[in-house]
Amino acid sequence: MLTIRSAGWEAPQEDLEKSSLRLGFVPLLDAAPLVVAKERGFFRRHGLDVELSRERSWANVRDNLEAGRLDAAQMLAPMTLAATLGAGARAVPMVTALSLGLNGNAITVSRSLLGRMQEIDPPAMRRSPVPARALKAVLDEDRRRGRPPLAFAVVYPFSAHNYELRYWLATGGVDPDRDLEIRTVPPSAMVEALADGTIDGYCVGEPWGAYAAHGACGHAIVRTYDVWNNAPEKVLGVTRAWAERHPCTHRALVRALIEAARWIDRPENRLETLHVIAGESFVDAPVEVLERALARAPSADGDATVAAGTFYRGAATFPWRSHAVWFLTQMLRWGQIDAPVDFAAVSAAVYRCEIYREAAEPLGVPVPLVDSKDEGVHDAPWLLGEATSPIAMGPDAFLDRRTFDPNEPLRYLAAFAATRAIAPLRTPR
Repeated sequence: MLTIRSAGWEAPQEDLEKSSLRLGFVPLLDAAPLVVAKERGFFRRHGLDVELSRERSWANVRDNLEAGRLDAAQMLAPMTLAATLGAGARAVPMVTALSLGLNGNAITVSRSLLGRMQEIDPPAMRRSPVPARALKAVLDEDRRRGRPPLAFAVVYPFSAHNYELRYWLATGGVDPDRDLEIRTVPPSAMVEALADGTIDGYCVGEPWGAYAAHGACGHAIVRTYDVWNNAPEKVLGVTRAWAERHPCTHRALVRALIEAARWIDRPENRLETLHVIAGESFVDAPVEVLERALARAPSADGDATVAAGTFYRGAATFPWRSHAVWFLTQMLRWGQIDAPVDFAAVSAAVYRCEIYREAAEPLGVPVPLVDSKDEGVHDAPWLLGEATSPIAMGPDAFLDRRTFDPNEPLRYLAAFAATRAIAPLRTPR
């Protein structure tokens, strides 16, 4: 193993199978680890010459990765699972060995819909987060008057955005497939679609929630942090074939991004991070909009969580298989897959915890020693002891206070079906 020395520290570098890489990203706040790793030299310190390719949509990311035009990419976490299963497209096995962070989405509604919700249910609109019952009242009124259903948008069918929006809707008795329309719109097109009335609301990653408020065309009523505290959003994705051909390169890539994420999460580096990613080649957004997107912090001590984006703290870079299993349950719940899968086998094939550990070991950072954890059991910061050294973790509670045991996914789904307030597990269509 070679060693690169720079600025008084050493970074391990393996004999790489490939050093020149093309990585795809979508202009969002959680592309920050890729952008910072490029601009601050973390890729270079690990022997990688990286070109970043700005992609318009998640479908473009998927297609270019599958076709080999990209070596790796920022991906929606559920995309890697859906591609592996062949859900929604032909099957192309994917692998992730790194999460790109936690939190960062918001549910935003148009100013006109906000006004209707405030008029029809003032007590609900004074609560935070806003309960979906206020939207249900609007939908019920529209149905009585024979009006067409409202339209909401998400960035991709297999996305945390889609499942978080549906989760929030269902807690208010709204059936996401029958009471309104959910469309797919690229992240950067969301604000324009809301402004021109094409859609009535959306769930998207920052800065596009903050952008709507900046342009006075919409208002964020729910942070998805409030739907699931410290929920996973994006991952680094590669095809399984690429990972098998380039194991050393893959580890170097993961290692560089862990270091970039750790650098971003240091408070003294936040403003510089915003200036870097605000550039025209990256997110192309005013720094003040990005500052607004990162300003919301639910944890007073700031120790383990920042609502609008956590990149390293709280094991944010670790690819938890319990996250993968939860996403698989949502695919089944909403009819995106036809039957239960082998949850443990699929999550283990796609979420490669062992690669993360191999990559992180030379860095000497704390690493979880378990692949999964129960979700939804902590409503306050807690300490993960099953790690190479204890890791301060953020809350992981769900909006409805349910808990999720990744070893009992079907029991979890059955509990939803038995509760009238929650949309039932439907027969896949």
